[in-house]
Amino acid sequence: MNMTYEEAKAFLENCNQYAGEFTLEPLRELLKRLGDPQDQLRFVHIGGTNGKGSTLAFVSTVLKEAGYRVGRYISPTIFSYRERIQVCEQYISREDLVRLTEKVRAAGEQMLAEGLGHPTMFEAETAVAFLYFAEQACDLVVLEVGMGGRLDATNVIQNTEVAVLSSISMDHMGFLGETLGEIAANKAGIIKAGCTVVTAKQEQEAEAAILQEARKCGCSVVTAAPELVSNRRRGLFGQSFDYKKHIQTEISLAGEYQFANASLALEVLDVLREKGYQISEEAVRSGMKKTVWSGRFTVVSENPCFIVDGAHNRDAAAKLAQCIENYLEGKRLIYIMGVLADKEYEVVVQTTVPYASEVITVMTPDNPRALPAESLAKTVAAYNPHVQTSDSIEDAIEKAYELAKEEDAILAFGSLSHLGTIVRTVQKRRV
Repeated sequence: MNMTYEEAKAFLENCNQYAGEFTLEPLRELLKRLGDPQDQLRFVHIGGTNGKGSTLAFVSTVLKEAGYRVGRYISPTIFSYRERIQVCEQYISREDLVRLTEKVRAAGEQMLAEGLGHPTMFEAETAVAFLYFAEQACDLVVLEVGMGGRLDATNVIQNTEVAVLSSISMDHMGFLGETLGEIAANKAGIIKAGCTVVTAKQEQEAEAAILQEARKCGCSVVTAAPELVSNRRRGLFGQSFDYKKHIQTEISLAGEYQFANASLALEVLDVLREKGYQISEEAVRSGMKKTVWSGRFTVVSENPCFIVDGAHNRDAAAKLAQCIENYLEGKRLIYIMGVLADKEYEVVVQTTVPYASEVITVMTPDNPRALPAESLAKTVAAYNPHVQTSDSIEDAIEKAYELAKEEDAILAFGSLSHLGTIVRTVQKRRV
């Protein structure tokens, strides 16, 4: 019997009951039974802590502009479950998702019947993605790591053209390691013999771990040099900069950190050119400008200015604070904050709330890891007494609009998982 779309999603979610030891063997076995679709593809594999998504968006949009069929695999998603699997920026259709999920389910059931381990949700989704990208005959897939690197589901691939490491900071400590060096070594596990490594400028400990892994695999390393970004022209609705030979590169993404992400993407594109990919300067210019990546210091409405941002860890909070100083100086700020309990939320609070006039806390809906609004408010109160809780995202948005005058700014951040709901609610309000 054929599945419905809802049943396909429910099946994938239920795969998390099989989560146990961290091993890629169940996924390797599953892919083998599905014909190893990943081996028909070539990849730009992106790991790191912050900036992975924006870098992926820049690289894949430029490749699309250059005429390539480009797969994109991203997580978490903001607007739609199907957003995680895209070809040339079109989401996988419901029909294709259902059809390929049925294949994965049949192979998984067979494995269970033989007493073998079953893949988890993320592993099953990754298998669906590889099947789809192979069917779609993608020239290149830009693949974002889910968590870590070495034991991440995406790391079953062989044909990595470029292994990219965005800025690495302390994240998922219980799983990936207790020191920056251990976390970086785990994330550098995506480096494969034969690929070129492109890394953001890292702290010394992280850089040493990446270089060691690259040496072990005999790979050359290109390090982006954000200090060479010059002539920055900042703006909430568009920015431009010079980087090495890329003069007056325009981007539509706001935020100070996008200069570093964009320069990392330009290094990746230059490496792909050296490997024989035909990417004209014109494709680079138009692709960089056309890149859209929601949820990273993104303006979703004006008067008052309503901005969403996914800042949810130490490094992202420091970058958000920098954006507030550079782009929102002198504005009265109202925050909507919701965080996950397993993140370093106290550091996020400490770094960001001193700038706010009012803070409204909310519990991220439909997430078992969400921190209750009251607990977050208690943490906020230690750094800023102007805090209130809210029962729902809709209610928080109404409260923020009541507090904000036209010239003020509302800033919603803390967890990517509820930004889609926030954006949709604000857009509905505008209609």
